Amino acid sequence: QVQLVESGGGLVQAGGSLRLSCAASGRTFSNYIMDWFRQAPGKEREFVAAISWSGDTSYADSAKGRFTISRGNAKNTVFLQMNSLKPEDTAVYYCHAIILGINYWGQGTQVTVSS
Repeated sequence: QVQLVESGGGLVQAGGSLRLSCAASGRTFSNYIMDWFRQAPGKEREFVAAISWSGDTSYADSAKGRFTISRGNAKNTVFLQMNSLKPEDTAVYYCHAIILGINYWGQGTQVTVSS
């Protein structure tokens, strides 16, 4: 069993920054991708950013140039540095990983950007 626990959400003014963290625990093994999704009220969950075990990254167009995904030294922790936040970034942000073919999700952390 794997648990993903996010932290770091909150309320910030437009133009501000937040750093989200997600720690994976349990039988995590190795060589798995970790990523971030978000879901705004009334909208479908959407991809934000991903990072491979080796550090390769990919981003949604909405995140490019503003968000940076990284992995901790132990590789079972992933971070999302969000800069130049906009009101449209307001959403619940979820950490996600696929380990041995099983999807795991965190409980989500609320990010609210005020204008």
